[in-house]
Amino acid sequence: MTLADLTHGDFEKHLNRKVPVRHEAGETEMELVECRKLGPRAGVPGMREPFALLVRGPMKPLLPQGVYEFRFDGLGPLEILIVPVGPDELGMRYEAIFA
Repeated sequence: MTLADLTHGDFEKHLNRKVPVRHEAGETEMELVECRKLGPRAGVPGMREPFALLVRGPMKPLLPQGVYEFRFDGLGPLEILIVPVGPDELGMRYEAIFA
């Protein structure tokens, strides 16, 4: 399965679950804390509805914006671009947009 094939529903079932994420220093567990629809594409029939994921990881290591390998159960390894959006009381939050 490729990123282009995935939809909001493929990730929604992983909400509040931890997933291993590979980076150059090793591997970190992150939790999928939000999966939200961004609204339909106007005038583009047949395209998936855009959505966003919000994942939370530990404060260290702080991962810079970049592509990391996520291993969601049942989806296989996926290379996903994440952007740090800031900490909350439990760790650092990162966002991924699927347009």
